[in-house]
Amino acid sequence: MAKARLVVIPDEIIGTINPNIYGHFAEHLGGCIYEGIWVGEDSPIPNRDGIRLDVVDALRRIRPPVIRWPGGCFADDYHWRDGIGPREDRPRTLNIWWDDVESNQFGTHEFVRFCRMIGAEPYICGNVGSGSPRELRDWVEYCNYPSGTTLSDERAANGDRQPFDVRYWGVGNENWGCGGAFTPEEYAGAYRRFATYLRPLQRDPMTLIACGPLANDRDYTRRFLEQIVRTCPPQHGLPFQGYAAHYYCGTAGTATEYTHDQWYHLLAKSLEMEPLVVQQRATLDSYDPQRQVGLIVDEWGAWHPAQAGSNPRHLYQQNTQRDALVAALTLDIFNRHADKVIMTNIAQTINVLQAMVLTDGARMLTTPTYHVYAMYAAHQGGQAVRALVEGETIDWVAEDGDDGAAHRGALPQVAGSASVRDGALTVSLVNTHAEEPLDLVLALLGADGTIATRTTLASDDIHAHNTFDEPTRVAPHVEHPDLAANGATVTLPPASVTTLTIAL
Repeated sequence: MAKARLVVIPDEIIGTINPNIYGHFAEHLGGCIYEGIWVGEDSPIPNRDGIRLDVVDALRRIRPPVIRWPGGCFADDYHWRDGIGPREDRPRTLNIWWDDVESNQFGTHEFVRFCRMIGAEPYICGNVGSGSPRELRDWVEYCNYPSGTTLSDERAANGDRQPFDVRYWGVGNENWGCGGAFTPEEYAGAYRRFATYLRPLQRDPMTLIACGPLANDRDYTRRFLEQIVRTCPPQHGLPFQGYAAHYYCGTAGTATEYTHDQWYHLLAKSLEMEPLVVQQRATLDSYDPQRQVGLIVDEWGAWHPAQAGSNPRHLYQQNTQRDALVAALTLDIFNRHADKVIMTNIAQTINVLQAMVLTDGARMLTTPTYHVYAMYAAHQGGQAVRALVEGETIDWVAEDGDDGAAHRGALPQVAGSASVRDGALTVSLVNTHAEEPLDLVLALLGADGTIATRTTLASDDIHAHNTFDEPTRVAPHVEHPDLAANGATVTLPPASVTTLTIAL
């Protein structure tokens, strides 16, 4: 059996793990909003004001801190006034990006209500691609001004007298592509124009989020920042508080069919998040040495070919044990770099891409990725501490990558992260080997503790996933070892995610 060692240094603090690192993303795409969140007040599916309650109950259990909406590419052709007022009067519009008719039954009020029901902060992505500064400025006033203006009074007339106090506002989405096909310099000019009219109208500070690159495109970031710095008064600093990149590790094989080498290939691609975080933060630091701007990754995850029999434009995919490891490896990266990242949003919450929840009419299930978020919830708000892994690597070769080329690499057999909160140390661990278990020896430097809880997500099949006929095929197993942590040997099953709660 392979062996490894994990050294945790509880006194060596990296930074606070912003709870928003565990954020989510919900777009008007496929069954994410309609069927996933919104079923309508007349639906036989239990709901409150049209929002399905089984989904609300499931999401509340993983403590979602923030939800990004309405897109995605959908945001770049979304006009917010279509989604307010009496639902019977709302227009039916064409969703040009995902080839659907949009009913606009789910709009601003419904989204904010959904966020409040699950305990999340709303993050609204504004339309720069086909919208105007006036439109986005008015949306901010409609949402956040208390009363006395025509827009704030219209919000009250539409059912919400109290302001929504939306703190997070994205000024565009993928503006290098579906958000207007801007060059970095062109987007810098558009950003400055839009942001000029966006003002904090609520109790909390307003967080404006600028659109960053696809993947680790440092040239895009440099050119955008150079243009912003050239045209903004230096004494005012950068005119945004967040800068958002997107990274999808893509696929290797399909959602449920893949070889062992394709298993390793996808996990290796998920690890490319680490250089993105490190290098994008370093590029930001050269223009923002005080780190007044936080790095955000507001779309990320696996993107498999559409499931057979489903509409390929709806991006529905199954979610297997492999996706659980993609999520765990990526969240561990964010934890380890808690001093660099302030928010991330996995794509997407329900029925689309790497979803937490899948629905089929009145039926609902939670996915292996959902279980990782539940297992990692204790990291939210904790102090990330140094965790050093000493272990072997796995050599792999994939002859048929999704780009048609052969790929090879070496993947760490074990990876993880650690955090301290309220007198407890949470350690998360991933055994990436598809077949072999691993004995890991745990060492705490400068501290003692007892392993109070061990939670393991594992399966005897690397392709395992939950279905509506077998909704708990992949589910966590919880034990209470009551074992001294220092020097303890923890056996990690193959292809597994494990969290340890250690009482210090």
